[in-house]
Amino acid sequence: MKRYISIYTALLLIGITWANAQTAHAQAGREKTTFQTSREWRPTIDNRADAVMVYGVGGNPSDRSRRVPFEERVKSWRDRGYTVHFMTGIAWGEYQDYFTGKWDGNWHMDEGQVTAKGDTIWHGRMVPYIVPSRNFLTYLKEKHVKRVIDAGVDAIFMEEPEFWMRGGYSEAFKREWQEYYGFPWRPQHESPENTYLSNKLKYYLYYRALEEVFTYAKEYGKSKGMNVRCYVPTHSLVNYSSWQIVSPEASLASMGCVDGYIAQVWTGTSREPVFYTGVEKERVFENAFLEYGSMESMTRPTGRKMFFLTDPIEDWSRDWADYKKNYEATFTAQLLYPMIADYEVMPWPERIYEGLYKTCATCTTKEKIPRFYSTQMQVMINALNNMPLSENRVTGAQGIGVLMSNSLMFQRFPEHEGYDDPQFSNFYGQTLPLLKRGIPVSLVHIENVGYPDTWKDLRVLVMSYSNMKPMDPEYHRHIAQWVKAGGALVYCGKDIDPYQSTMEWWNTNGNAYATPSVHLFEHLGLDNPQTGEYAVGKGKVYILREEPKNFVLQSNGDAAYFAAVRKAFEATAGKLETKNNFYLERGAYVIASVMDESVSAAPLVLKGLYIDLFDPALPVLQEKTVRPGEQAFLYDITKIADKSKPSVLCGASRIYEEKATKGAFSFVAKGPVETGNVTRVYLPSKPEKVTMNNVAGDYTWDAASHTCLLKFENNPDGVAVVIRF
Repeated sequence: MKRYISIYTALLLIGITWANAQTAHAQAGREKTTFQTSREWRPTIDNRADAVMVYGVGGNPSDRSRRVPFEERVKSWRDRGYTVHFMTGIAWGEYQDYFTGKWDGNWHMDEGQVTAKGDTIWHGRMVPYIVPSRNFLTYLKEKHVKRVIDAGVDAIFMEEPEFWMRGGYSEAFKREWQEYYGFPWRPQHESPENTYLSNKLKYYLYYRALEEVFTYAKEYGKSKGMNVRCYVPTHSLVNYSSWQIVSPEASLASMGCVDGYIAQVWTGTSREPVFYTGVEKERVFENAFLEYGSMESMTRPTGRKMFFLTDPIEDWSRDWADYKKNYEATFTAQLLYPMIADYEVMPWPERIYEGLYKTCATCTTKEKIPRFYSTQMQVMINALNNMPLSENRVTGAQGIGVLMSNSLMFQRFPEHEGYDDPQFSNFYGQTLPLLKRGIPVSLVHIENVGYPDTWKDLRVLVMSYSNMKPMDPEYHRHIAQWVKAGGALVYCGKDIDPYQSTMEWWNTNGNAYATPSVHLFEHLGLDNPQTGEYAVGKGKVYILREEPKNFVLQSNGDAAYFAAVRKAFEATAGKLETKNNFYLERGAYVIASVMDESVSAAPLVLKGLYIDLFDPALPVLQEKTVRPGEQAFLYDITKIADKSKPSVLCGASRIYEEKATKGAFSFVAKGPVETGNVTRVYLPSKPEKVTMNNVAGDYTWDAASHTCLLKFENNPDGVAVVIRF
């Protein structure tokens, strides 16, 4: 038992010094935008990001038509000027040669994840979700990682380390259990403790897998004179907890061989229905905001690189109008984090540009991406190439955080002793009542409380042990220290869920705390506190003996909770503002979102001189009205610094070779074929002549903004534009 606790504590606290973390971050690549594809270069998918992640030595399991060798795919993108990286799955992939015995002569189908009914959990044909045994990791290193590095690729993305909570019954998992815990496997459905232990093991297995594969990649790369960078594309802790998947998440941020992450957030994750005011429905913008926030918070103290992902469509077949609406919502949410400016602009451009999807929600007809949507999408992703970091913050009360932990993934499945948490409502009960009132609530990872940066500018911390547990007692010392120095802690929960007594540090090795919160309150000098307010050093503790899920499962169930948060905030930071919108400026870009179900149904009216980047016509507006449930993405023309110089402000292609001379301005625009380009160019005076490299096109002049709108067909080889004025 002592070994089991100390190993887990070591895994959670393993790290590198702050200086080393900053060095690793500084050495990370300069690629600002990227995308993933299993295909070779084609003119229809040439979106002109900085880098491309070529997927899989054998391709993508869902892409059965590809047969172009990996090295040829790499070369095809390099020949077009792309930096080439590699991506593959660590929990699934084109690894049939391993499972069927072609690699080592042994059948390995027993290493798939298996449910209580004995069913293998499949990702595709002969592609099970994997229990990552050491033998499988040897295969992955020798058969895939080595080949990729030999091809000259120096950045490896191992995506989606996923173990399904309903898994944990295979022979491979039973062997790992015996080795890790030192006692025989226990079926997870039989008790809360078994569930907790099972999910902790799943968590550890993918921590071990990534550590082993990435350490090998870096050492093998070094032997060839290469500095190999290693990244983890992963869903957010919010989504994995909601979808009942276990993954290492925050613990990887301190792993010395991990250089960064991709936050895999998109319509498919964010549209998961959640409860608020007793109503279960999709709340895509709000969910996306929380998902991106959990990813930003996870890596901020360790300085690792973070790419934010959005997807103009999603995995499930919908109609184009649905895709467009929800893409705008998730895209806006990611931009409201001005401390992140690196992006995966899309996954699978082959399905976006070439796939067939419904033309309306009730239609049976399917078509390729509409011209207006491909143009709008390209305006948006090209804006990401120029999106600046900013010290500005989204409008609203700053300094309110909600605590989360990797152990959120340990209590979701199956249900025990009649205690349920429908749609992850214990989490949303703490976050949505704040977000819906226009408060840009931050998420704080308990695994990061030892980093000073975690506490920077934090005024109020909300926490509950109703749906998570602290996996190290040291966390409580840091929380108590912050409260005593003047912080305000809001603790919600009755501590009645069946996981309170699971075998963990608070009730083993001489500890006999009934629940983990008793240990926390001991550090705060409180003995069994009930609902009320308590002074602790220079700070305050507010106790609500209510399960957080009830704040959203019931209509108006959050009144007492919000009153406590308001009181805590106003005791330390002044009046707490509520509103129905968020607004942020990043350089010349304006980002706004107005929420429904909020304190007001009033629209947000913005006045100025803007280009509407969500409109494929790129109109110039002097007023923009954003209604509840809508978002806006604008370019503020008044922010142009030097009005004597011409410049491309925005457009549906990437711009190269900009050159300004007296009375003339020229550039080259590149974009995928079969898409229409619009580009708005600032000019000191009205153009006299515009030429567009032997392609049909036209232009219009807007005198109020001094901008010229160009229209022509995109070409990946480039369209040379010359404007004389």
